[in-house]
Amino acid sequence: MRVLVAGIGNIFLGDDGFGPAVVRALPPPDSPGVRVTDYGIRGMHLAYDLLGDWDALLLVDALPGGGEPGRVEVLHVDPDAESGSYLDAHAMDPQAMFATVRALGGTLPATTLVIGCRVESVAEGIGLTDTVAAAVPVTVTTVASILDDLFDRQEV
Repeated sequence: MRVLVAGIGNIFLGDDGFGPAVVRALPPPDSPGVRVTDYGIRGMHLAYDLLGDWDALLLVDALPGGGEPGRVEVLHVDPDAESGSYLDAHAMDPQAMFATVRALGGTLPATTLVIGCRVESVAEGIGLTDTVAAAVPVTVTTVASILDDLFDRQEV
């Protein structure tokens, strides 16, 4: 099994740096089939990496919009759902990146999850708010649990 754990977000926009903060806090993977990478705002790099043979993608990101700041959520992505057909080399919006993978002729892994945290502030500045920083260890545990489940299912 090959699993890509991808942290995305802009560390210069407060809580938007949540994904990179989580992947930096993750312990080294137990399995050689797990790759953990901080993609930051390099959506095209992630899209090209997804052209490889991956069984699962765990995308760790800040979740904008409504909801309680600091709340961790796991969202299932339908790998077959169309999300647009434009190619943007500078976009790090997950939907734009998914569309870029498709435009390059790739497909998303059958198991594609977004593990995210509701933001409190994406104002210019480096560092997470206290509320979102408190969600980092919770998310590290969530990612570890998902990885354990994926590898347990493979052994069955």
